[in-house]
Amino acid sequence: MNSDQILSESRDKMEKGVEFFRESLNGLRTGRVSPALVENIRVDAYGSPMPLNQLASISVPEPRTLLVKPFDPSMCTAIEKGILKGDIGIMPETDGKVVRLAVPMMSQEQRDKMTGRVKELAEQARVVVRNIRRDQNKAAETARKASELSEDLERDLKDEIQKLVKSMESEIDQIAAARTKEIQES
Repeated sequence: MNSDQILSESRDKMEKGVEFFRESLNGLRTGRVSPALVENIRVDAYGSPMPLNQLASISVPEPRTLLVKPFDPSMCTAIEKGILKGDIGIMPETDGKVVRLAVPMMSQEQRDKMTGRVKELAEQARVVVRNIRRDQNKAAETARKASELSEDLERDLKDEIQKLVKSMESEIDQIAAARTKEIQES
C-alpha cells in the first residue's frame, strides 16, 4: 500500500467518523422542534423494530408540535409505545389516525444535560479519529517494513495523517460548539 492510498483511506474513514457524529447529534433535543428528534426511534412493527421515519411521515405543523402520520393508521398505538420507550421526555397523544407530540420548553437543567451529552459525543468522535490515526500509522509502518515506503516517506505520511487528525478535531469542535449554542439559545 503506498502513501497516497494510506492517506486517502485515512481521510475517508475520519470523514465518516465526523459524519456519524453529526448524525448522532440530530437525535438530541434542542429548543427547536425538529423531526430528527423522533425519526430514528425504534417501533415494533410487523414483527421487527423499525425506525419511525419508515412507518410514518413526521411534520412540524406548529412551533412546539410534532405530527406523526402513520402510513398505516393501525400502527398508531405501536408508534405511541415506541415513542414512550424512546424516553425523549414527550408524552404522545393519538386520535387513532395521527400521533401528536406537544414538545414542552426545555428547562435550564435539561439544556445543561443536553450540552453535556454533546460534549460526550464530541469526545467519542475525537477518540474514533485518533484510533483511525493509530491504525493508519501502523499501516505506514507495515508498508515501510515491506519496503513499500522509505523512512522519509513514512515520517511525511505520519505528519500528513496528524494534520488530518487536527483538521477533523477542529471540525468536531465547531459542530459541537454550534449545537451547544443552539441548545442554550432556544
